[in-house]
Amino acid sequence: MKKWTLVAVAVVAFAALALQAQKAEEDLPAPIKVDVNLVNVLCSVHDKHGGLISNLNKDDFHLLEDGKEQPIKFFSRETDLPLTIGLLVDVSRSQENLISIEKSAADAFFHSVLKKKDVAFLISFGADSELLQDITGSPRLLREGLDQLRLNGGFSGINSGPVPTANHPAGTVLYDAIYLAASDRMAKEVGRKVIVLITDGDDQGSKLNLKQAVEAAQKSDAVIYSFYYVDTGFYMHAGMGFGGGGEGYLKKMSDETGGRVFRVDRRNTLENGFEQLQQEMRSQYAIGFSSNNPKTDGSYHKIELRTNDKDLKVQARKGYYAMRPDDK
Repeated sequence: MKKWTLVAVAVVAFAALALQAQKAEEDLPAPIKVDVNLVNVLCSVHDKHGGLISNLNKDDFHLLEDGKEQPIKFFSRETDLPLTIGLLVDVSRSQENLISIEKSAADAFFHSVLKKKDVAFLISFGADSELLQDITGSPRLLREGLDQLRLNGGFSGINSGPVPTANHPAGTVLYDAIYLAASDRMAKEVGRKVIVLITDGDDQGSKLNLKQAVEAAQKSDAVIYSFYYVDTGFYMHAGMGFGGGGEGYLKKMSDETGGRVFRVDRRNTLENGFEQLQQEMRSQYAIGFSSNNPKTDGSYHKIELRTNDKDLKVQARKGYYAMRPDDK
């Protein structure tokens, strides 16, 4: 075959490939544009008797930022949004007799709640905090992590765990553990994000305080659910009455982030509490809005979410931080 013939064939073949590529490009869907300034709000709605309401629509809600109503851009009642659960278990001295119960209840909870796209991680905290299982979708690995739960009581001088408390004696580093979960594990995840605490709410020796723990959770869009679990026998034996005076602190953290506190006692078992939490997570609404305030200076903005029906109570985060681009 002559040289010019080969050139002609090559030109025809190239033109055909170009036309094919152009057609393929035309057949592609339009690129998805993501609003990086979208503020996510996860909420639950209860009636006057505490029952969950799961059949509301976008037009049933009103969202205000700093007193000014904002248009809702994203709304979903879907419960198959990816879920990330961080389970934080108190293994300090005051919880020693409850650890075995917590292991079995948490194992059943993970098996029931985790679906195909969901993941979880496990942190224990006492004199220091320790990541027992990193983010995974495997119930088996989570069970192995739960098997590592053991007493970490007393006071520690140098912390070998992920949150350092060197030269800062500690007994129950609750706030440090929340910060670790929110900042180091939750921040980069997408979808619904939930931090579950099992503790009597007592913090002794954290480097961080309650406000900083809440701020970390809010910045990572994580909701804190707390299981207030007290071994009254431990406190009575120690001559400290019934002890466990941290319920108010747990309520503060849960309220600010859109969660709530489950009280565990003889009538309300930990297993029952986990079942209630599952029901709530199946009845949540995911709402997104773009603030009409263009400033991204790291300042805090109050959020109020309500429904047209004044008899319904909306459980949602109380605000958010307008994160600087460099902080995202």
